[in-house]
Formats: sequence, C-alpha cells, structure tokens
Amino acid sequence: MLRVYRVDPINPSPEAIRIASDYIKRGDLVAFPTETVYGLGADTFNANACLKVFKAKGRPPDNPLIVHVSSIDELGKVAIDIPDIVWQVVNRAWPGPLTLILPRSPDVPKEATGGRNTVAVRSPAHPVALMLIKYSGTPIAAPSANKSGRPSPTLAEHIIEDYKNDNIDMILLDAGSTFFGVESTIVDVTRNPPVLLRPGPFTLEELRSLFGTDIVVPEFARGLGEADAALAPGMKYKHYAPRTRLLIVECGDYDMLVKTIHDTTVDYLNKGMRVALLITKETAELLSMRYTEISELPIILLGYRGNPYTIATNLFDSLRNLDRVNVDIGIAEGIEERGIGLAIMNRLRKASGFSIIKC
Repeated sequence: MLRVYRVDPINPSPEAIRIASDYIKRGDLVAFPTETVYGLGADTFNANACLKVFKAKGRPPDNPLIVHVSSIDELGKVAIDIPDIVWQVVNRAWPGPLTLILPRSPDVPKEATGGRNTVAVRSPAHPVALMLIKYSGTPIAAPSANKSGRPSPTLAEHIIEDYKNDNIDMILLDAGSTFFGVESTIVDVTRNPPVLLRPGPFTLEELRSLFGTDIVVPEFARGLGEADAALAPGMKYKHYAPRTRLLIVECGDYDMLVKTIHDTTVDYLNKGMRVALLITKETAELLSMRYTEISELPIILLGYRGNPYTIATNLFDSLRNLDRVNVDIGIAEGIEERGIGLAIMNRLRKASGFSIIKC
C-alpha cells in the first residue's frame, strides 16, 4: 500500500521522516523529493531492498541506481580510488544536482550498480532528502520514482498516478513541486577527460569551469541516439516518454521554427489526426497572431523561451499532460542547447523516440 505523508519542503516534520527512515532500515521503499525530481529509494547496502526498486519500477536490471549521500564525508563509504579533482569538485558542487561515476566500493552491492564496478553518487540539495538519509543512517540508492519509461515525477501526484494500481508497500513523502524539474547531471570521472553521460542542471559550461578541463559530450548525451551500455541512468533505455506520440520541431531560425510548427500541425490535421502543441508562451502568442486556424487546438505551455529554466521545471508535467488531452500526436517546440537547454533537448528527443523534424 502507498502511504502518503505531506511534509514541508524546508522544515520537514521529524516524525514523518522517522517513519520513512524506518521503512528504509527494514528494507522497504520510500519515494522522496530532491531538488531535481522525486526518487524511489532503498538502503544502498541492502541488495534485496535495491532489487525491490527495480521490481517496483519495472526497471531493467543493468540500469544502475544513483547512490545519495548526506555529506561529502560519506563519499568514501561507497566509492574507492577517488582522485583529488573529485574532492575539489564535490567541495564546490555538493549538495547539488551533480552525479559522479566513480569506482565502486566492495561494500556497495552490484544490485545497486546494474552489475557494474562503478557507482553513481551525489548529495541532493533538498532538506527532506538530506534528513531522510541522515535518519536512515545509510546512503540511499534511488532512481527517479516513475515507472520505467515514463516521464520523471516532479510532483507527488505523478507517483500516485504511476503506482495507484500496484500492491507495493511504500511511503511517499510529498513536499510539493521539485525545483529544477530535470534529473541531475551525470559525469564519468573514471575517464580522462571526464565524459558527460547525462546533461542536467549543472550545465556543460559550468562543468568545464568546475573541472578546469574539457568535458567530452557524446552524441547520446545530446539525446541523439542511445548508448550501447547503461553506464548511468537515462542512457540506454526508453525514457521520459508519454503514451501519446510525440514529434519535436528543431530550427536554428525562430521564424522558421514557428512556421514549421504551423505547417506540420496543418499536415496532421488534414490527415484527420488530433493534435496538441507543447510550446513556449512566446511561440503560442506568435502562432495565435499569425495563424488563427489552429487557435482552438490544445496548447500545453512549456514555459518561457527566454527563460529555459521555466521549461525544465514544467517539462515532465507537460509530457504527462499530453496524455490527458486525448490527441493522436503532440508537436513540441525545440530550443537551443545552450545552458540547461542541452538537458531539455536530451529529454525531449528521448521522449519522442528520436522523432525530430529539422528545418
């Protein structure tokens, strides 16, 4: 049974956290908020508890979990052979939305790492998550709390939606909306230079400054195809996808982008298909001024094109909303890959199954 406890995101109730930590200690699951998305957590050092996470989500067994620690001091409990640059980085970046791939400590069961000899580690910047880890007395292994393949949860309601028909004994700590709205940045520091495995709130520009070196960006990190192996969460398998078909329109020129969204929409309408648009506030206003014939279509506002962080915050909720408007296809607006735009486009491209129109 899913038990929901509402907690204040800044000053969470110790009683609710204590109840949730008892679940962790006894090998059960807790869904909890972080600054990025909600996670589904278990005791990192309990192999059977980690397996419960995979079973609950329907997650492939080779897709690793992220180990969440409450402080830099706990890093040495889950990773070994940690280079000096990593200590410098975590002292500047943690707690925060940066996950590092490091050699796994023998104390961490391979069930938590997808069978790999590396471990993904971060310290979340959220009072509820940090208190839960501390009260549990153990690092917590957690992927995003959605069912595998679905958009990640940024609201407790998303978790309830995914698990309402499941007979799973777990607690959900509901602290309202998460802050960033997309998952943490993941960097593999076992390689030199470091490799970006998943873009996130720590932008590529910030990473280069943080590490003082170049960062390799494979094509799969841009959301252009899948990796051959699941070295970290979000790399290999279908992710973030609504049930409704999704198409992304990407253009370097903004006027051409708006025209292509319109023309593509009309093409699908002429085929008798029901269409929804996932677009920014600016694009919605421009479309309504230029093309009145599509003004009655369902429009899901992603945020503001001039402030991509608003798009990141709304992204996964927007993808879930697409499934609620009863259409055949959603047509989404692409944005530039600068800053957090790289993370947004990674998620959108994967959510669409790489169904992209370029102009």
